[in-house]
Amino acid sequence: MKPSARVLLPTLLLSLLPLAAAAQTLRVGLAEDPDVLDPTLARTFVGRVVFTALCDKLFDVDEKLNIVPQLATSYQWSADSKALTLKLRPGVTFHDGEKFDAAAVKYNIERHKTMPGSNRRGELAPVASVDVVDAATVRLNLSAPFSPLLAQLADRAGMMVSPKAALAAGDKFGARPVCSGPFKFVERVAQDRMVFERFPAYWNKDAVHFDKVIYTPIPDATVRLANLRAGQLDFAERVASSDMEKLQTDKKLKTSRITEIGYQGITINIGKSELAQKNPLGRDARVREAFELSLDRQGLSQVVMDNEATVGNQWVAPNNPYYAKSLPVPKRDIARAKALLKEAGVPNPSFTLVTPTTSDAQRLALVVQAMTREAGFDVKIQAAEFATSLNMADKGEFEAYVLAWSGRADPDGNLFSFHGCKQPLNYTGYCDAETDKLLAQSRTLREPAERRKVFEQIAARVMKERPIIYLYHRNWLWAYNAKLSGVRNVPDGLLRISGLKMTP
Repeated sequence: MKPSARVLLPTLLLSLLPLAAAAQTLRVGLAEDPDVLDPTLARTFVGRVVFTALCDKLFDVDEKLNIVPQLATSYQWSADSKALTLKLRPGVTFHDGEKFDAAAVKYNIERHKTMPGSNRRGELAPVASVDVVDAATVRLNLSAPFSPLLAQLADRAGMMVSPKAALAAGDKFGARPVCSGPFKFVERVAQDRMVFERFPAYWNKDAVHFDKVIYTPIPDATVRLANLRAGQLDFAERVASSDMEKLQTDKKLKTSRITEIGYQGITINIGKSELAQKNPLGRDARVREAFELSLDRQGLSQVVMDNEATVGNQWVAPNNPYYAKSLPVPKRDIARAKALLKEAGVPNPSFTLVTPTTSDAQRLALVVQAMTREAGFDVKIQAAEFATSLNMADKGEFEAYVLAWSGRADPDGNLFSFHGCKQPLNYTGYCDAETDKLLAQSRTLREPAERRKVFEQIAARVMKERPIIYLYHRNWLWAYNAKLSGVRNVPDGLLRISGLKMTP
């Protein structure tokens, strides 16, 4: 059969890039095109992959999810845990030559908290004010103890942009972002490429061994891998699980396998918009329970992920210390599912499942469609480009949505913004006053044992309503040129460009 032009298009586009993308150019194939390149407004995982080259953070996480210094070199909590003082790295400049200092940190934290459309607002809600102690010292004052703060500052909430550039560009900043990372922005062509070049004044320039990095979105995993094998890419993130076995025998390539700290699930509109009441899945918890009971999670992992995943029913995996063991993964029960549908008065409920165009998401939707049909569900599938699907979720223009969350080092990052009333990532519209109280309480506790008890109470309430059906926790699967060294397997699934080197 003759290949379609659509399948060949990403390969052709890559071939049109400068043929002499020399050894100093790192070429990375992405599974999607990121949304806006503004840390305050951004919300996609693939955007976080790109930000590692562009925007440094106050802190980072290592392979064991320990908080480690980046733009902040040290920190100290106050005795009452209501103030966090940071010492900042000297000699750091933004890509526009502006100096990074305590005033810049204050500006960025306040921008995250107040900018219209900010997706960092909920992450930094307890930060009441920011004090510039001196040029190299900044203090974050909290309205209450906030245990996840360091983890938040090790992600987009801790990314620092140039105040001068941000003030000048306003809400258009993401079109030409200016940060302080190892690479600076050159150009972006939507659905085609993002080009960054090395920032010569980078504070850790000795760890940067490429002159340029080119990110190319190629949603089809088969095409992405074909470009890697053809030498048109140096690194492919999220390769298909079905390709891993063969890849491990290819001497020209290396692979990495990292268990994610996030989850794959199905987000259900139960109150986000009027569509919640127009389908039985959204308006009746019994139908959602029947939907869950019609799913075989281990079967999903096997068919969709080639067993490259750990099944689970919560926002953290069963091996996580904060997993509520009193609420184990339910077994598939078609008879019980049918009984619940009969009880709800809808023996054959019908709804539309929105899925991103990525191959694994579409494969998951098809298997879910087939599995749930046995219980009486009629699931229609609607595919949408990833950023488009997120916009649909944000506006409540969906009934159910295949949504993967990349995860955060602290469980709060997998939980609060999704289940807190009116939080930025609450696509389901779930809102419960008691759950909100428990969420707030969990953020004030520092002792793991105390937090576990509260998380278990939250799990019991959320899982009764099932706004999200959690399915499994994937492995991050990477493939890359065997000559590329310095690849770090950090569980957040983000490729760190610093430290990478292409050997002869």
